[in-house]
Amino acid sequence: MKKLSMTAIALLLSTTAHAAEPVKIGVATPLSGTYAGIGQQVRWGLEMAAEEINADGGIDGREVELVFEDTEANPTVAVQKAEKLFEVEDVDFLTGTVNSGATLAVGQVAERAGKLLATTVSFSDAITGEKCSPNVFRVNARAGQQSAALAAWLEQQKPGAKVFYLGPDYEMGRSTVAAFRSNAEGVGAESMGEVFAPLGAKDYSQYFGRLRASRPDVVYTSVAGNDTVRLFTQMEEFGIRNGLTILGASGTVTSQNIDAIGAAAEGFVTGVGYSPLIDSDQNRDFVARFNAANDADPDLYGADSYGILFAYKAAAEKAGSTETDAVRAALEGLSWDTPQGTKTIRAGDHQAMQPMYVVQVKDGAFTIADFISPEDAIGDDTCARF
Repeated sequence: MKKLSMTAIALLLSTTAHAAEPVKIGVATPLSGTYAGIGQQVRWGLEMAAEEINADGGIDGREVELVFEDTEANPTVAVQKAEKLFEVEDVDFLTGTVNSGATLAVGQVAERAGKLLATTVSFSDAITGEKCSPNVFRVNARAGQQSAALAAWLEQQKPGAKVFYLGPDYEMGRSTVAAFRSNAEGVGAESMGEVFAPLGAKDYSQYFGRLRASRPDVVYTSVAGNDTVRLFTQMEEFGIRNGLTILGASGTVTSQNIDAIGAAAEGFVTGVGYSPLIDSDQNRDFVARFNAANDADPDLYGADSYGILFAYKAAAEKAGSTETDAVRAALEGLSWDTPQGTKTIRAGDHQAMQPMYVVQVKDGAFTIADFISPEDAIGDDTCARF
C-alpha cells in the first residue's frame, strides 16, 4: 500500500476537522425591551429550523450552531453585538436584526467583515432599495409589498378613503408610512396628515388633536410590539376608534400582542407575507409543530426566521462552501419552499418575492381577506449598487 506523505496527511486531517466544525450563525436580535416579543418569535423560528436541519444531517454534514446576542432594539447596540459575533465568535452568517435602523447599520458591519446578513423582520424599502448592499439579503416582505396588498383591499372596500398616518419616528416607521401613502394615493385615497412618535412612546394622546382635526375615515399606523398595545388602548380610551378603520403594517398587531390589545384590535387590517391561517398542508404541519414546541402560534417573524436557515442551507450546499462569495452567488435567484409558499430571492436587489395576504381581525381572531400574487406585490428593483 502506498504511504501518504506528511503533507497529504496534514491536509486530510485539516479537511476532516473543518468538516466537523459547526456552521455558526449569529443572531443579533432584541431579547429585551420594546421588541422583545418579536425577538422571541425570531428565536423560536430559528431554533426550530436548526433542530430540524441538524436532525437531518446538518449543512453538508456540519451541525448548525446558533449564537444569540441581545440588541435591545438599539442600532448602536446592534452594531456592537454584530462586531462581536463576527470578530469574536467568528460566525459564518448573521441574521435576526429587527428594527430597520439596526439592519442598515449591521449591513455596513457585514460588508466590512466580508460576511452575509439576512433579515427576516425589517420592513424599510431602503434595505433592498436605495441603501442596498451586496452582503445583505431580505427573506421577509418589505414595506412596498405589504402596502401593495393593503392598498388593493382599500381600493375595493374604502374607495376614495381619507387617510391619516401615525408611525414610529425611525427608519422603519417613516419608510412604511411613505410606502403605504404612495400606494394608497395611487388607488385614489386622500392623505390627511401624518405624525411620528418616538419609539417606546408612553403617551399617544398628544397626537389625537391633529388626528381628529384632519377628519379621516381611515388611520394607518406602523407602530409595533408593546407600542401597539399602548396606542390602541389609548385610542379606545379617548374614543378615537369610533367610526375609524385602522390599517397598519404587518408587525403592528400580531399573535404576540393581540391578547393584550383586546377589543381595540377589532377590525384591524394589514398586508402580510405570512399567516398561520394559510390553507396548505405544509403550513398546517408547520403551525402544529411550532405550537407544540413553543405553546404559541407562529407569526410572520417566527415563520420567516424559520425559513432563512433553509435558504442558507440550500445556498451553502449548492455552493459546496460557506465562503461569502460562493454563498452570495448561490442565494441570488434561489427558490426554496417555506410555510407560506415558494419564495425566490431576486438577484438584482436581494429581495424575496412571495405571495402576500390581506389579514383582518374579526371577533378577536385573524382572518384572511384577500391574496396578492408575488409578481403583483414585488414592485420595481431600485437597487443601484450591484
